Amino acid sequence: MASKNVTVVLTTKSVGVAILLTFLLGPLGMLYSTILGAIVMGILFCLAWLITFGLGLFVLWPIAILWAALAAYNHNKRVLAHL
Repeated sequence: MASKNVTVVLTTKSVGVAILLTFLLGPLGMLYSTILGAIVMGILFCLAWLITFGLGLFVLWPIAILWAALAAYNHNKRVLAHL
């Protein structure tokens, strides 16, 4: 029985692109780095919009940018740990 060689390709994510996309698109831009984070922040953005008439977004937007950057950084750490 012949053995099979399996190649797994893992790509890194750019922290800069994660920051830029989230800065420009908010939670939608977070889909690049973290899907769960994008869903959570999307819900929080909607609630903040309704409850504070949009003023809460000034607090949530920087948090979303930070979360996206950390998610991309942690993804890269996991990818590099597999090498």
